[in-house]
Amino acid sequence: MLEAYGRVGFLLILAVLFPLAAILGSFAFGLIKLRPHKPDQVKADTYECGMTTVGHAWGQFNFRYYLFALIFVVFDVEVVFLYPWAVAFRQVKLFGFVEAVIFMLILVVGYAYAWRKKALEWP
Repeated sequence: MLEAYGRVGFLLILAVLFPLAAILGSFAFGLIKLRPHKPDQVKADTYECGMTTVGHAWGQFNFRYYLFALIFVVFDVEVVFLYPWAVAFRQVKLFGFVEAVIFMLILVVGYAYAWRKKALEWP
């Protein structure tokens, strides 16, 4: 069992060191002038979707977009949690089935609440 945690620890160390090495390498290349540094107004300008920005770049968006995205993420995570349950359905038997039904009922209550508050209607 300790061997499995050792593998996870190794992957955790690798997950920290890999991006850190890239950042430090970029910094080192900047110090020895191998990385170009030519600031320009065009490079600093906000650019999105092939169109130049009109007005202030920090415009506010309607909250419904965020709410819609969060609801999507919740139901997407639900699928991720239900997939292992479906694969191991024969091993978990009745207890696993009851757990999955309770989990889905909680999500259905949340879905009904969002529907009642009209959070799913597109503006």
